[in-house]
Amino acid sequence: MFLALEEIKYEKFRYGLITFMIFLISYLIFMLSSLSVGLASENTQAVKSWHTQEVVLNENSNVSLSQSLLTTQNLKDKKLTKKQAYVGLVPVVVKDKGHSTISAQFIGLRKSQFIYKNLDLFAGRKAKSNGEVTVDRAFWDRGYKLGDKISLNGSGKKYTIVGFLNNAKINIAPIVYGSMSTWKTLRPLAPNVVASGIISQDKIDFNDNGMKTYSVKTFVNKLPGYSAQNSTFELMIGFLFVISLIVIAVFLYILTIQKMPNYAVLRAQGIPTQTLIGATVSQSLILTVLGSVSALIVMIITVKVMPATVPIDFAPWIMAAGMGGMIIMGVIGGLIPIRSILKVDPAKAIG
Repeated sequence: MFLALEEIKYEKFRYGLITFMIFLISYLIFMLSSLSVGLASENTQAVKSWHTQEVVLNENSNVSLSQSLLTTQNLKDKKLTKKQAYVGLVPVVVKDKGHSTISAQFIGLRKSQFIYKNLDLFAGRKAKSNGEVTVDRAFWDRGYKLGDKISLNGSGKKYTIVGFLNNAKINIAPIVYGSMSTWKTLRPLAPNVVASGIISQDKIDFNDNGMKTYSVKTFVNKLPGYSAQNSTFELMIGFLFVISLIVIAVFLYILTIQKMPNYAVLRAQGIPTQTLIGATVSQSLILTVLGSVSALIVMIITVKVMPATVPIDFAPWIMAAGMGGMIIMGVIGGLIPIRSILKVDPAKAIG
């Protein structure tokens, strides 16, 4: 460690460049990981807030709540418990004078069921009549206020915002909660249609009469773009770790080759090979830790200054995973030049 520190102090600029490269890669890993988690969260916020365990949909819906419709015929002789609730979903465009237009998802609820009762209010109150809605906090962040009257899908009817909610997004779109009657108005349907689907907090066996029950994991993975989005981010993060390994290994290998005459002299003076190897690995660890910690500090500052509209979630496990991954890459990168060190011939220094 002493030899490693002395070399770093002597060649500040050279080792500073390596540290800066590690900093950039670490920062990018932290950023992509946080964006990945943030976007995934906005896909599933509502589903998680409902404490969903299983979802019942029409068997021909392709596991899509927006494409599912359950009729009285489907639900014949079926009764819901206190841990089950109907939901009606339809995409909407929210408009209001003086505010930006927002693409959202309207979800109709029944006031007697658990989803309505457990809504997590940020401000205001829950919608009580057909002309009232409660909306996700994203509307608040975009300037909407309590009492604003909005139109949905360009209809002439106005709906009053009476409350703002936490954790009310699905498919990255903010949710507008209203009554089941309003849902049927926004999505003209046959009179026998009851809901889009059933959300259950426990096991439910509705696998007949044209219905099928799915686990929450299957339902979430089938959300449009969810799996593809996560796979893309995972692939990019994996490549960044590989790139960090290559950067560390190449720089250390070049430095090792340049220091071969010095190593030969040290070997001729009786310095064990293990000491030289330890110095190289220690250098790699020091540079990796310095670069990663610097990136962590900058990332924390970035999160604090980011606007609320940016879907970023810098969780503690991301810090731990990012730091751990970079340290592992640093150790592996430090081991690659070892073969060159083992070949050092002390006789070259003597003669």
